[in-house]
Amino acid sequence: MRERIEQWFQFKRYNWRNYDVFLVVIVLALSLISSYVLSVLGETSFHRQLIAVVAGLVIVAVFSLIDYHDLCLYIPILYVIATLMAAATRLSPLGYAGGTGSYRWLDFKIIKFQPSEICKIVVILALASLFYRMRENLKTFKTFFLACAIAMLPTFFILIQSDLSSSVIIVMILVMMLISSGIGHRILGPVAAVVLPVIAFLFWYIQQPDQRLLRGYQLDRIIGWLHPEGKELGVMYQQTNSVLSIGSGKLYGKMLMDEGAARNYTSVDVIESDFIWTPISEEFGFIGCMIILVLLSIVIIKCFIAAKNAKDYMGMMIATGIGAMFCFQTFFNIGVATSILPNTGLPLPFLSNGLTSLMSNMMAIGILINIGIQPNRGSSSSFEIR
Repeated sequence: MRERIEQWFQFKRYNWRNYDVFLVVIVLALSLISSYVLSVLGETSFHRQLIAVVAGLVIVAVFSLIDYHDLCLYIPILYVIATLMAAATRLSPLGYAGGTGSYRWLDFKIIKFQPSEICKIVVILALASLFYRMRENLKTFKTFFLACAIAMLPTFFILIQSDLSSSVIIVMILVMMLISSGIGHRILGPVAAVVLPVIAFLFWYIQQPDQRLLRGYQLDRIIGWLHPEGKELGVMYQQTNSVLSIGSGKLYGKMLMDEGAARNYTSVDVIESDFIWTPISEEFGFIGCMIILVLLSIVIIKCFIAAKNAKDYMGMMIATGIGAMFCFQTFFNIGVATSILPNTGLPLPFLSNGLTSLMSNMMAIGILINIGIQPNRGSSSSFEIR
């Protein structure tokens, strides 16, 4: 038993001076901000949220000590489990819609679990493992299509939930990891020449009256975003009120300057998750939002710094995937709340309510820290892209 623990938690050979305590502090600060906002919204008590934060920090500690190389040895099993869970949301009695019409959760009675959040982490590990194993034949269409197949299988089951937003995030992770993998422009160039016109055609097609790709509410959101005039009380009601609420926060926010004032975010739905940026903006104002954006930016930048400084190719690819996940989720969530993007449901990392989202984000941070404390594995394990 002791040998098994030493195999997984290889304390002696880790470079503890590189343990990123500052990153943990940033994540803790974001989580405490979330706890306060959610308690103000009445979604949960501050003490209960603190318990979730402590559990998240434990997850960070555990995954920071597990060698990501050992973790990737089990990726075929983890991939199958994550894909089956994603499929079960729609294809099994465990699927739970929660009044939204989208079967994004598995209801285990004691806890409700959202597989799409775990799928993002698993897909990142699976793609990194694939690129590492195929490093001798990386610049081939075979590698490209295998990578697409690995990402698209769980994405398909997430898409039929229907969870278009999480599907888009996985696609963006795939794109970023393909670009960073060294697969080369000779593969990606022809693919882009085909895919980009197809995307343009699909964007035109979904706006046609007889389109069959999107559900009615999904199409209405896109059309409303493209042509918002006259839709303020219809499909754009939520985003219109979100923008008004954000603007009412002004420079300092209402938390300190005007505690007795009415909160406009009460007219916005899902403010505890998809629209968490709305109450944050109204309570903390422009200055508070900028501070939070700086904290989120530090997390994202540290992901790409970890990728640059990774001791081997696999670590570089995992850190790149994690950075892409945090980056695009942050952009999409805030973009929706500010009406820059069409309305879609995505949690804001470390700030939105949701136990599965918080735990998966903490897992990602733990893996990222482990990449940073790895010793120099030598030239035999490294991979130089020529």
